[in-house]
Amino acid sequence: MNPFLVMSLLFGLVFGQTASLCAPSEYTIHVEKRECAYCLAINTTICAGFCMTRDSNGKKLLLKSALSQNVCTYKEMLYQTVLIPGCPHHTIPYYSYPVAVSCKCGKCNTDYSDCVHEKVRANYCTKPQKLCNM
Repeated sequence: MNPFLVMSLLFGLVFGQTASLCAPSEYTIHVEKRECAYCLAINTTICAGFCMTRDSNGKKLLLKSALSQNVCTYKEMLYQTVLIPGCPHHTIPYYSYPVAVSCKCGKCNTDYSDCVHEKVRANYCTKPQKLCNM
């Protein structure tokens, strides 16, 4: 077998698995308040994708630091604020949300991320919809 082909195959196997597919991804958030007349569909970016993790089957033999499970999380983000239309004067009509600028594979930070995978919540409008492109 050609030595160049063998080296290419080994390189691909070794480094191909360490490469992550974690990157900003387009996402639509639907926001509504009970008091307001409209639902707002917000196009934003979130961090999503694949990160290599370690198999914890040998957890009794490994150090705790070797058992960390990486997730796709924010490296850099900013917050945008939008005005929800059709709100009465006594209601605060603003909604702030994160926008992923860049992402990384790392430990989940509960200060700004939901690290628990809960049941899928409905992400739709029950009121007339307005689109907000930020």
